[in-house]
Amino acid sequence: LPVMAAIGAANFMEMLDGFHRMDRHFAEAPFERNMPVILGLLGVWYGNFFGAQTHALLPYDQYLHRFAAHIQQLDMESNGKSTARDGLRVAYDTGPIIWGEPGTNGQHAFFQLLHQGTRLVPADFIGFCRPRHPIGDHHDKLMANMFAQTEALAFGRTAEEVAAEGVVPELVPHRTFDGNRPSNTIMADELRPATLGALVALYEHKVFVQGTIWNVNSFDQWGVQLGKTLADRILRDFSDSSGLETRHDSSTCGLIRRYLKRRHG
Repeated sequence: LPVMAAIGAANFMEMLDGFHRMDRHFAEAPFERNMPVILGLLGVWYGNFFGAQTHALLPYDQYLHRFAAHIQQLDMESNGKSTARDGLRVAYDTGPIIWGEPGTNGQHAFFQLLHQGTRLVPADFIGFCRPRHPIGDHHDKLMANMFAQTEALAFGRTAEEVAAEGVVPELVPHRTFDGNRPSNTIMADELRPATLGALVALYEHKVFVQGTIWNVNSFDQWGVQLGKTLADRILRDFSDSSGLETRHDSSTCGLIRRYLKRRHG
């Protein structure tokens, strides 16, 4: 209801239609053309066979500036598990660390690590053929940058290519890119409510696919309960801290006592 009130009933129903279309695609498309299945399998491939610990989401549209945060919660709370459905501890990595920013911000923040760092970071690039609000050639420049990043990640630049550009020899190693860095590119015609619904559903089904492969229950979140239980206990300790050492470790006791001593200035 709050979403419908914010964006209007027509836009809300269009978003639901986007969800539904992706649901049908997931249920009916053969595996070789099934987007959630393909994304899920690629994530398992790079995580379990190549040791990738994180996955970046890089939308090239400022309207999706909080999209990575939403998928972070969806993915990490669903598949951040170390216990299988049968109650036994898993012997393999499960859910990755999900993070990201709009590509325009990321290019001058963390793309350096994606291109030349020592860690493998698979990434999803999300772009649109038409902007919601055209401003000159801004969108062409935006998309040119997105395509350039995925090409650079895939193919890099050899020392021979760098040297051929006349770069001084001592800088050649620093301007060489290994390439072979995995990325997916997801493109749609335009960001509309239906597109957003389809994108969210795409990642929901991807998470389900991976949870099934890893044999974890993607629909519980017991990992957040312990912190809540301890927080209730600590909140009571703020009113009566006698016997604090019998209820907490020495580090936590020290933090609580310092807080109580200084909380009123």
